[in-house]
Amino acid sequence: MRIISGKFKGRRVNAPKNLPVRPTTDMAKEALFNILQNGYYFENLKVLDLFSGTGNISFEFASRGVEDITAIDAHFGCIKFINQINKEFDFSIQTFKSDVYKFLNKTTTKRDIIFADPPYNFSQEDFSTIATTIFKRELLNAEGVLIIEHSKQTVLENHPNFSYQKRYGGNVFSFFEAV
Repeated sequence: MRIISGKFKGRRVNAPKNLPVRPTTDMAKEALFNILQNGYYFENLKVLDLFSGTGNISFEFASRGVEDITAIDAHFGCIKFINQINKEFDFSIQTFKSDVYKFLNKTTTKRDIIFADPPYNFSQEDFSTIATTIFKRELLNAEGVLIIEHSKQTVLENHPNFSYQKRYGGNVFSFFEAV
C-alpha cells in the first residue's frame, strides 16, 4: 500500500503478512479522499478510524495534515504496526487496542469524520449497529460524516442516517450524516 498525497505522497508502507486485514485499495482510497478533499480542510479535522487494520486510512489523513486521529483495532499486531509507522513518520495518531463496539459505547469525544472498515463478512446487523451507535451516542460534530466501507453485497441504504454511496470495483463507501 502507498500514501496517495500529502507530506509523504508516494511512500510505500509494507504491512506484515500475518495481519488479519484487507487494506483499502489505492484506487478506492484515492477516490474517497478526492471526495473528502472537496468538503473538508484536513488540518482542522478530528478523525476516528475504526477497524483500522494496517492504519492505511489513518496514515493518509496524517500525511494530509490531520493531527487529531484516533485508530481503533482489536488485533494487537495491527496496533503494534500502526504505532511503528506512527513513530517512523512522526505522525500523531493515537491508537487503542479495543473492541470497536466497546470503544464506541465508552467514548464521548465528537469527531468530524468517522471511518469504519469492518470485516466484509460482518452481518447486516453488525454493520447497522456501527451507524446506529454512532448517531445514538452523538459522536459526530454537526457537519460530520460517517463512512463505512463494505462489499457490494451489504445493503445499508435503509439506515435512517444513510446519505449516499460510492462504488469502486468491489468496494463500496456508504456515507451517513445526522438528520
